[in-house]
Amino acid sequence: MEDAATAALTEAAREKLRQTVDRIERLEEEKAEVANQIKEVYGEAKAFGYDVKALRQLVRIRKVDRAEREEQEAILDLYLLALGEI
Repeated sequence: MEDAATAALTEAAREKLRQTVDRIERLEEEKAEVANQIKEVYGEAKAFGYDVKALRQLVRIRKVDRAEREEQEAILDLYLLALGEI
């Protein structure tokens, strides 16, 4: 005997739900694969003598718009100056 929630779903809605869950699962698998590939590239970079921490920071910085990045750097410099760090 089906409960009220299950009975309310049409066959088309059930199929759409099934497809959505399948798609999410496939994307999660792909995401894991890409994460492993990125890890491998960082490993290769380390083997070449690159500083992985600096590379990660560089990648993060390059994602930010140049003007926004310059503004953030200016504020950081101002704060460091105010604290006597530079």
